[in-house]
Amino acid sequence: MTTSRITTHVLDSSTGVPAQGMHVELAGREGNGWRQLDAGITDVDGRIMRLGGDDLPAGEYRLRFDTGGYFRARNAVTFYPEAIVTFIVTDDGRHVHVPLLLSPFAYSTYRGS
Repeated sequence: MTTSRITTHVLDSSTGVPAQGMHVELAGREGNGWRQLDAGITDVDGRIMRLGGDDLPAGEYRLRFDTGGYFRARNAVTFYPEAIVTFIVTDDGRHVHVPLLLSPFAYSTYRGS
């Protein structure tokens, strides 16, 4: 499987398994707003390996994770209906991996590899 420049991986720390079936949107900064560029659903391993294509220009981007929909589908209450992670893509061509560690009442992220 080939990957794009931006990928993500979501783990549900409340169950200890990947967050399968979560809707994730990629948007790019345009002036004072955002333009949706792509979207996907996490696979059985909680990953989306193709978001936004292979060649994205340097700039500010964000991923919007539909945490509310994910937890509703599992009959679980959550405090966060969405998690939005904003990050910068540089012009060095490096792969950008944005993992999300999730539970119904907390989430964290980091620059992955």
